Amino acid sequence: MSTRISGLRLSTDNETVLVNLGLLRELAGTWKGSGFNLIARPDFHDQTDLYLQLNQTTETLQFTPIGSAIPNRGFGQDDIQLYGLTYLQQISDAGNDGALHIEPGIWITQPQTTFPPDTVPLAQQLVARMGSIPHGNAMLAAGVAAPFAGPPVLTIPGSQYSFSLFPSFNSTPFGAPPTAPGIVINAAGSSEKLTAPNLPPPTPLPFPQYDLTVPIGPIPSGPINPPFALNTRTPYDTSPPEPTLPAAIDGVDMQTVINDPIAILQAEIQQLVAAGYTFEGVALNIATVSPLTFLTTPNSGPPPKGATTSVTVPQFGGGIENIQFLTGALETVAGASEPVENAQTAVVYATFWIEKASNKATGDSFMQLQYAQFVVLDFPVFHLLNPAPPTAPSYVNLGWPHISVATLRKTFN
Repeated sequence: MSTRISGLRLSTDNETVLVNLGLLRELAGTWKGSGFNLIARPDFHDQTDLYLQLNQTTETLQFTPIGSAIPNRGFGQDDIQLYGLTYLQQISDAGNDGALHIEPGIWITQPQTTFPPDTVPLAQQLVARMGSIPHGNAMLAAGVAAPFAGPPVLTIPGSQYSFSLFPSFNSTPFGAPPTAPGIVINAAGSSEKLTAPNLPPPTPLPFPQYDLTVPIGPIPSGPINPPFALNTRTPYDTSPPEPTLPAAIDGVDMQTVINDPIAILQAEIQQLVAAGYTFEGVALNIATVSPLTFLTTPNSGPPPKGATTSVTVPQFGGGIENIQFLTGALETVAGASEPVENAQTAVVYATFWIEKASNKATGDSFMQLQYAQFVVLDFPVFHLLNPAPPTAPSYVNLGWPHISVATLRKTFN
């Protein structure tokens, strides 16, 4: 028997609010901690292909439960009620406390539906995250919440990262439409330097920004120059000067961190496991598109050279909108009109691990939130679009991974 949702929505008691949040309930509160951010961005100022910005970060992430239900009116089935939390994410550079990111948004739970049919196993819940980013982006990333028991994030048999649906958070860029028919994300452990020779023509030379053996600043003559004249990587030309990155973070060497920033989260979990901690919690896997395609072998390059695997995230819809500055315009390249983006956000996927860490020997327990987020930024290769005469311009659009990871703990406030 169906029941009409009341038009009057008054807030109920706190316990009922938390119960209605289901697997999202432990998000409520304030979380603080540290992380790492990697972003490849266009660099018109230096007339080079990209600037690779690398930051150790500090972060505050605050969740506030929404006191009442959110009714969604139905036509093909009866109305449903959503429950959720608002959030505010603030990320700063750990070196100088400069602002890097602020994001207001909402997480919601969605009941299973018959129109359209949208279901997950009984112990799981459909969830979605809506976020607004000051660069001029708005996203809806949908997916699933699932309980887990055991160490999160670590590589285990049958899973690249335990309780994550996604097998890679690798920073190596890849072909994007219209250069490639679709995006294929590089396998975990890939190196930009080793992957570049396996890309189809027109193949850009390896980007020195991703290779820590190449010092920042002017590049001496060698196999990677021309066309590159500068290695524009943090802390090149920053004002005020940013601190030089350490040789390692949490015992993970910096080149591994650049390739796969999620390695930092793994090192932190390994330290807790060694100290006798066990884990239980909830994993949130969300994406703006589904399915997603990943290479399975590091450094292999796209098919037919490399084999792929497909990841499907339970969802309907989802997506990203960008302001006009980011989406760019059509430009004539070699006699044809090509879309030229400044740094258009194309895809977002992420795993959040809500963790209760317990130590039976000491009796200690605490709440920890870890996440790995992968954002695809599309923009073309500058030196191919602006070659020295008499070479004709060539439009090669790449997907440049922007990866953020963090480990946060729930605070007393």
